Amino acid sequence: MKESDLKELEALPRSSTCRLISFDNAEVVPGIVSNTFILVVSGVKPWLTMKVELVPLIYIRQPEYWGIEVIGCQSGIGLPAQAPYHVSLDISHLRGTVGIEVIGATLKKQIKVP
Repeated sequence: MKESDLKELEALPRSSTCRLISFDNAEVVPGIVSNTFILVVSGVKPWLTMKVELVPLIYIRQPEYWGIEVIGCQSGIGLPAQAPYHVSLDISHLRGTVGIEVIGATLKKQIKVP
């Protein structure tokens, strides 16, 4: 990916159904295979029917901390009742030179990963 590709992506219209949401806990646990790592994030989502995902940011060069956003998407009929969520992502190939940074609506957390 080139920088011009990234600028073209950023120029596209933003979604109206997805937002950064808050998280309460984020931790990295080792995977079953050596040198693999899983990011596990949990919190409370504002809508029962909201789908929560961990979405890595796009970089041209490897950063110190690879940013991973906690995104909540709501589609269709929504139930505005809070509910707990737990999501995970294999970050074995999404590590910065030092680790990762989990990015939520109200908090950012840097985690060192070997």
